[in-house]
Amino acid sequence: MLQLFVSFLKVGAFAFGGGYAMIPLISEEVVTYRGWLEMEEFIDVIAISQGTPGPIAINSATFVGFKVAGVIGSITATLGVVLPSFVIMMVLGRLFLRYKEVPVVKHMLSGIRPVVVALILAAAFSVLPNSITGIIPAIVAAVVIIAIVVFDVDPILLLVLSGVMGFFAYR
Repeated sequence: MLQLFVSFLKVGAFAFGGGYAMIPLISEEVVTYRGWLEMEEFIDVIAISQGTPGPIAINSATFVGFKVAGVIGSITATLGVVLPSFVIMMVLGRLFLRYKEVPVVKHMLSGIRPVVVALILAAAFSVLPNSITGIIPAIVAAVVIIAIVVFDVDPILLLVLSGVMGFFAYR
């Protein structure tokens, strides 16, 4: 339980930029370092976490915790991933309201933004080899990217349609 809590505490404490930015850290911890999941299973967890309500990191922690140690593991991992954000947001929220117009703070936030983009791209590239496994997944990925970027189609609709298409294509 302690390893589970500490693993997700590290993820929660050092992943800036939200759920997508956490994916490489979660992958490193649960697939590479701890071996709790195989990469294919991890990609499924991310897909399910994306398709269910709630943040990816919390949903992932809950699933991994359950796999490792049942319901208590789910609670332990979820608390581990949430605790750092909760504490940091309580402190930073108060400080931000007080100092948001200070030039140093504005410059620091400007420096963090590109790192967040890089972390999200790193997450995408880390799961890419195990996600695009053939011509059909490549076509689906390309169509979804175009639909979102060019036509501003709702990602939830695309997620549901892709799931339905996958059901029929792979049964």
